[in-house]
Amino acid sequence: MIVELLLSLLAILAFFALATARDKWASGKLPPGPIALPIIGHLHLIGPLIHHTFHALSAKHGPLMHLRLGSISAIVASSPDMAREFLKTHELCFSMRAGTIVTNYVTYDNISFAFAPYGAYWKFIKKISTFELLGNRMLAQFLPIRSQELRSLLGLLHEKSRNRGRVNLSQELLRFSNNIICMMMLGIRASGTEGEAEVARRLARDVTQIFGEFNVSDFVWFLRKWDLQGFKRRSEDIRRRFDELLERIVNEREAVREEERRRDGGKRREARDFLDLMLDVIEDENAEIKLTRDHVKALVLDFFTAGTDTSAASLEWALSELINYPKVLQKAREEIDRVVGPNRLVEESDGPNLVYIHAVIKEAFRLHPAIPMITRKCVQECEIGGYKIPENSMLFVNMWSVGRNPKYWADPLEFRPERFLESHVDMKGQHFELLPFGSGRRICAGMSLALQELPAALAAVIQCFDFEVVGPDGEVVRGKEHPVDMSERQGLTVPKATDLVCVPVARAAKVLATLG
Repeated sequence: MIVELLLSLLAILAFFALATARDKWASGKLPPGPIALPIIGHLHLIGPLIHHTFHALSAKHGPLMHLRLGSISAIVASSPDMAREFLKTHELCFSMRAGTIVTNYVTYDNISFAFAPYGAYWKFIKKISTFELLGNRMLAQFLPIRSQELRSLLGLLHEKSRNRGRVNLSQELLRFSNNIICMMMLGIRASGTEGEAEVARRLARDVTQIFGEFNVSDFVWFLRKWDLQGFKRRSEDIRRRFDELLERIVNEREAVREEERRRDGGKRREARDFLDLMLDVIEDENAEIKLTRDHVKALVLDFFTAGTDTSAASLEWALSELINYPKVLQKAREEIDRVVGPNRLVEESDGPNLVYIHAVIKEAFRLHPAIPMITRKCVQECEIGGYKIPENSMLFVNMWSVGRNPKYWADPLEFRPERFLESHVDMKGQHFELLPFGSGRRICAGMSLALQELPAALAAVIQCFDFEVVGPDGEVVRGKEHPVDMSERQGLTVPKATDLVCVPVARAAKVLATLG
C-alpha cells in the first residue's frame, strides 16, 4: 500500500515537472524568478501581504519576474518602466482584469465594471460612468452633498474636542466617504447604526477585505471545488446581504418613479443619481446594451467598493503621515492660511491653489497606493524586455514597489511632499512612477471625483484640528517621534493594521464658528 502511494506521488510530481517544462518550452524564455517546487510552485513564499512578498522577491530577481503560483503562471512588474510596458505599450494584451473565485461570485459572474471583459458592454458602462455619473455636470450637482458631509464630519470632531472625547477616525472617514457615494448612487445616507447606508458601508468594507485576501483555491486547480479557507461561504453571505439590500432599494425606487410618472402624466423625471440612470437604461427599449437588475447590482457594488474604502483609506494614510511629520503638517497649514485665510473653511474651489496639499496627497499615494497591486490577465502572448509573456498568465503590477523604487525616488521611504513641487509627475495615468488610479482604458472612472474630494477634505480637517493619537493601550501617545502606527493589514485597499483613534483639538475658532 505504501509503495503504491509513493509511486502515485512520484507520478504526480513527474506530471507537474513535465507540465512546467512544457510551459517553458512553449512560451520561450520566461522572466527570471526563484526555483519553484512541484505542484505548489512558489505558493510557499507568499506572505499575508502579497505586495510585500513580491517587493522582496523582486529585489532579488529584478523588476520583471516570473512566478508559478500553483497552476497559474504569474508575471510581476515592479518598476515604472515595466509598468509602462504592460499598461501602455502592450495595453491591449492586458485589457482584461484577472478575476478570482470570490470576484466571480460576488460581482454576479463578472458583470461589474471592474471585472467585465473588455468589449461592447464594458465600453457602454464606462461611457455612462464617465460622462453621466462622474461627469462634470453630476459632480457639480453633488457638490453641496460633499460639502455637507464634510461639514458634518468637522462638526462631529468639534463636538468631541469640547470634552476631549476620542474619535475613531478610521470609522468616521469611512462613514464620510460612504455617505457621499451612497447619495450619488442611491440617494441615501447613514442616519443610524442600522440605516441602509450603514449596511452598505459594512458591506463595502467586507468586499474590499475579501477581495484583497489570498485564496489558495484560485491557484491550485484540483482545490477549486474545495472551500479550504471559507471564501465560498463568506462570498455567499456577502452577496446574499447585498442582494437583499439592493432589491429593497430598487423596489422602493421603482415604486417612487411609477408614482411620479402617474402624477406627472407619464413624464420621466431627470435622473437624480446613478440608480435613476440605470433604471432609465433598463426601461429604454432602444438602449445599445440591454441591462438587467443583476447588472445594476454589480455596478452599484463596484462603486460602493471603489468609492468608499479607497477614498477613506487615502485620507487616513495622508492624515496619519501628517501627524507623524509635524513640520510637513505646519507647512500645509501655512499654505491653507495663505490661500484661504483664517475666517472661512477651505472649499473644493480652492483646490487648484493648494499646491502643497496636492503634493501631500501625491506623496501619500506614492507610499500607500489606494490599490497596491494592479492585476490583469494576458489575453495574447507578447514579448517584453526580451522575455515571452504567455497567454492566460496573470499580471501583477506592484505599485507599492514602484513607489519605493530608489532609481526613481530619492530617499524613497521618507515622507517628503516637496519632491512633487520639483517634479512634473501627476496622478492621471500618464506618469508610471505614480498610478493611484491605474492607466489607459482601465483607469479608475472615479479619478475626477477623488481629485476634487480628497484635497478639500484633508485640508479642511487639518485647518480645523490638531490630533492627539490614542495608542492601543487606550492612552494618549506622548514623546514619540512618530505616534501613528503605519503597519498594514490585508485588504484590497491595504488599510492600516490598527484604527486611527485620536482626541481632536480645535485650532481654528473663527472657521469652526461658521459650521453652526
